[in-house]
Amino acid sequence: MNAFWTVCKRELKGYFATPLAYVFLVIFLFFSAYLTFKGGFFQQRQADMRLFFDNIPLLFVFMVPCTAMRLWSEERKTGSIELLLTLPITVTQAVVGKFIAAWFFLGIALVLTFPMPLTVAYLGNPDEGMIITGYLGSFLMAGGYLAIGCFFSALTKNQVISFILSVVACAILVYAGLPSTVSYLGTFLPAGLVGAIEGMSFQTHFESIQRGIIEFKDISFFIIIIVGWVGACSVILQERRAA
Repeated sequence: MNAFWTVCKRELKGYFATPLAYVFLVIFLFFSAYLTFKGGFFQQRQADMRLFFDNIPLLFVFMVPCTAMRLWSEERKTGSIELLLTLPITVTQAVVGKFIAAWFFLGIALVLTFPMPLTVAYLGNPDEGMIITGYLGSFLMAGGYLAIGCFFSALTKNQVISFILSVVACAILVYAGLPSTVSYLGTFLPAGLVGAIEGMSFQTHFESIQRGIIEFKDISFFIIIIVGWVGACSVILQERRAA
């Protein structure tokens, strides 16, 4: 357990030791606010955060892979991965430690959007439950994106390639649940298959949580995504360690 927390703290400190963390936070906070107000926040004359959360899935498609691409690609490129994997720590502990640190960093980014719910509360009487579940869904979705990015970061030494592959994979899992995509797929695929594809979408499960409905199927979906992709990352690194 001590080794796990050592890796976790080392990774988290690594973010703030360079301008990367601050640049990411500024860009994320700017675009999350800009897209919300540009989308007609004041014009809708309704005190809620629907517009804010509607933009999160697409914003995360690009922002989370930026965080994830350095997790293992940088370690492999600099050769420090050999040193890390020779420490008295299992590959799984190292992977989970770095993942938790990055996930916590994304949680910090979400917490820093607190002016948004404060603004909504000042302007009206919002449903606090929907705001809380919206943030919960955003945090779980960020973990899902991050797990995918962690896998592709372990797959290649090139951070740009890792970023592109992560963006493509995350975008597919988002757009698969959009009504336009479902309608298009329904023109040539069986209804059962279309429903299965829609059920694999981040968008579908996030929207359900965002509406204030916390169901086991939605929470378990994100947990399975996280465990599955992080586990696949561990397998890849275990093979490289054995080689």
